[in-house]
This record gives sequence, C-alpha cells and structure tokens, in this order.
Amino acid sequence: MRALPLLSLLIGLLILAGPPSLAAADVLQEVRARGELIVGVKDSTPPFGFIREGSRSIVGYDVDIAAAIARGLGVKLRLSPVTSATRIPELEQGHIDLIAATMTHTREREQQIDFSLTYFVTGQRVMTKRTGGIKALPELGGKKVSSVRGSTSEQNIRQAVASTVVIAFNDYPSAFLALAQGKVLAMTTDETILLGLQRKAPRPDDFVLLDGYISTEPYGLGIRKGEETLRREVNRILLELEASGEAGRIFNTWFGPGTEVPLKRTFRLETGGVPIR
Repeated sequence: MRALPLLSLLIGLLILAGPPSLAAADVLQEVRARGELIVGVKDSTPPFGFIREGSRSIVGYDVDIAAAIARGLGVKLRLSPVTSATRIPELEQGHIDLIAATMTHTREREQQIDFSLTYFVTGQRVMTKRTGGIKALPELGGKKVSSVRGSTSEQNIRQAVASTVVIAFNDYPSAFLALAQGKVLAMTTDETILLGLQRKAPRPDDFVLLDGYISTEPYGLGIRKGEETLRREVNRILLELEASGEAGRIFNTWFGPGTEVPLKRTFRLETGGVPIR
C-alpha cells in the first residue's frame, strides 16, 4: 500500500513533463496526416510573393520554393498570407507550418524559431526618387525613410544612420507609396524587393538605388522551434533542388534574363551557406 503514493507521484511528474521527444516530430506527422503543408508567404512583395494580375493566385520565388518543399514531402501546398510582423507569431501559434517570406536568418530570430539552410541571398539598399536630391547614405541623417515593420531593414537603417527618422509600414507597397508621394525621401529594404517594386511602378525611371549595401541578407525558411525532423526534411529537399538544377531554374523564372528583376545567381543551396548576423 505504501507504494501507491510514490506511484502516483511518478505518474504526476510524467504528466507534467509531457512526452520528452515526440514534440519534434509532431508537425511533420501532422502535415503528412492531413496531406497538406501550410506555408506563410507574402502576397505583396514581387517577385517573391504577390497576387498575379487578373487572378487571386499568389505567385513568386518563395511560392515556388514552398511548392517544391510540399512536393518533396509528398503533400499538397496551402498558402497563407503573412507580413513581416505577423509571420513569426503565425508560426509560433501553429497557424502555419513553415515560413517562406523573405525572412533574413539572424541570431536574434534564432531565439524564437529555427531556420532551414539559406535559400536566397540579397543585400539591403536604399531607394530614392531621382529628383529627391539624396545621393549618398549619410545624407539621410534627420530625413524620413520608409521601411516595413518587423523587418531587419527597419533595424539596420537605424544602425547605419542613427539620426534617420524611420517610418515603418505594414507592407512594402505602402512603404513604396510613401516614397512615390513624397511623404518620405527614401525607402530601404532588400535590393531584390526594391527592384521588384520599382519595375511595377507606373514610371520606374523616377526612382534610383543609392550605391552600396547596408548589409547582407541571407533568407531562411522559418520552422517552429525544436522541430528537428521537419527541419532535416526541408534541408534534404533544398539540397536535392540544388543538385537537380531545379533551384537554379526557379531562380531564373523570377530573376533570370528577360524577367522584371534580372540578377546573377551568386549563391548555392548548400550546407555551410552564408553566415548569419
């Protein structure tokens, strides 16, 4: 009879502790059980994720990478629109399984979530109106600059020019509109995003990028903290995309010759990758 209190105590401790190692595999198992991968993507950030004209479909580089991950897992893809500010909360709350939303891999974000291998590399720059009179980064001191709330760009410009007055918006089109309407003198974010917005403007030649980069921005796919089995599967698929040439083909679809944002591919999807900040 004396063993019963001890047995009850042990059972209580096990209940409180919960399963020690199953949590890491839960999301991958759920994804395969439901037959669907839910990925958070942006819907107003060309050419990474935007709504195609004349349809309600979200397309872009991030979307194609997400689709390739879903195929590699043998499931369907469901897209869920997110912003820079909402993407991590949406992941942590279990509303999405993965983030593919132009998210820079940083040590600070590693405290909240895990990341895949780097799947895209760009750099932060500044765009102004050609007639705005700004020629170099130091001239932004005391001036209004737009960026996006929750992005590394918002933080980086404050560090690069401490006296800059940063006006943060919820999305990139709003930040770009502020520049176009003269409410700010410049906009800063990743070069590829700036070029995508410029190319879709009614008069692209009205805008110019300042010389030089503020930072290097290695993008990673966001994964909920501790989901090592899902992270390994995602990394396996990314490496297979590189080895098969599919990663290069996806890049060329959105950034190759003849596209709105022609760029040279200077990175590979591989272990090691670009150092995070």
